[in-house]
Amino acid sequence: MALIKSNNLRRSNKERNLVHKEVDASYTTFNSTGEKYFQIDTYGSNDRKFQGKISQSIQFNKETAVDLITILRKEFNI
Repeated sequence: MALIKSNNLRRSNKERNLVHKEVDASYTTFNSTGEKYFQIDTYGSNDRKFQGKISQSIQFNKETAVDLITILRKEFNI
């Protein structure tokens, strides 16, 4: 599980990029110590040993969500 905060989110320029396998995902929101969080869980590929088990969780607080929206709008011209 990983909490990503704005000060830890930066652009990286890689020489080699690949499109990953498509997997199932879900999201949830919750409050903790007076702050709201948005969490994305991914479930791995169908050939995984334990299907349906969460593979990875990524959390964002409101500040990081706002920054991410700004980044996505810029990168996708939306």
